Amino acid sequence: MKQPIASACFLAALACAAMAAAPAAAQDRIYRCGNEYTNGKVDKRKDCKLIEGGNVTVISGYRAPGNAAPRASGGGGSSSGGGSASAAPRNDSPAQRARDADARAILENELQRAESVQAQLEREYNNGQPEKNAIEMRNPAFYNDRVSKMKDAIDRNKSDIEGIRRELARFQKGS
Repeated sequence: MKQPIASACFLAALACAAMAAAPAAAQDRIYRCGNEYTNGKVDKRKDCKLIEGGNVTVISGYRAPGNAAPRASGGGGSSSGGGSASAAPRNDSPAQRARDADARAILENELQRAESVQAQLEREYNNGQPEKNAIEMRNPAFYNDRVSKMKDAIDRNKSDIEGIRRELARFQKGS
């Protein structure tokens, strides 16, 4: 009873060894010709070199399915990322016009608020000579730091105003 199990194990081991040796014996010489690998005849090509010292596995690159249409560059009509907004059809429905009017009103309110903040910041800044408080009288570094922060806030707010004006100009062009 032990003998059939032993012979079955022996046959299984022999079969595994034969399968492992079969691909190595069946593999021909492999040549590398530029970026291409081949086991065919390369008599006339001079850029081919014999690959030695192991098996070569070549994985082909990704290819898009044949039924997929190629995409045009530019993001598919999106208005972001440099694409033109005019490529998309304009929606002139009453609901869209109402949304545009609401957005324009919000931008105009934001512009007015930013301009009033800018006027107040410039009054406080006083052309680079804001009034000193008690702590700044004793420590000029605090004063210089506050003046620098005020100048940065003015520049940031000015940039915000320019951005809002650009957005409003887009609504003027689109109408």
